[in-house]
Amino acid sequence: MNSDHPTKRLLILVGSPRRDGNSAALGAAALRGAEAAGIQATLLFLDDYIESFLPDLRRSPPPTDRYAELFLEHFLPADGVLICTPIYWYGMSAQTKAFFDRSFSHYAGQGPEPERVKQRMIGKRLGLAVASEETYPGAALGIVHQIQEYARYTHSDFVGYVHGAGNLRGEIAADPRRPLRAAEELGAAFFTSKYSDYRVETPRARNVWEPSPALRSTPGVLP
Repeated sequence: MNSDHPTKRLLILVGSPRRDGNSAALGAAALRGAEAAGIQATLLFLDDYIESFLPDLRRSPPPTDRYAELFLEHFLPADGVLICTPIYWYGMSAQTKAFFDRSFSHYAGQGPEPERVKQRMIGKRLGLAVASEETYPGAALGIVHQIQEYARYTHSDFVGYVHGAGNLRGEIAADPRRPLRAAEELGAAFFTSKYSDYRVETPRARNVWEPSPALRSTPGVLP
């Protein structure tokens, strides 16, 4: 599902309670990259929309917060979604997890409305940006796996992942791996980067990338 971006909409969701934290810095960097590339991008904080977890819907209605607005008016129309979250106990923040859990109240059940919601949940481009105190590469693998499986379940494309380290607010800018730059590049190329996820039956060429003229060769002739 490789695509251009002229009419694409990118939604950046920040799952940290800190407006000036490292997850927010990653989201802001991705926003800068997307806007510089001409992408229609929006950055939202989950704290502004989610005030409660998913209840037992057999016994009580959904919470009366702004989640429906977030999900129906921002998430569903988006062509791509970048999730930015801190790592809390080697998982995503409670706000981020609640975002996924609460979607159940909109796609579960029978009838035309859940079916319309499910149709608009599928086929998106998804990205992940995480911030942690540790530089340990495995710290974020649980979150990566969750997004990977969500992408698989919704027939979406998991196109990129950035992990930066920092504890103090804004400290992620000092990470020598340059995660803010990586997030900016992810935002800019969100809809144009090549995506491949092969199955055994997938038709594919021998080469992954289009060869440059210097690498092209004629059979029997060295390039």
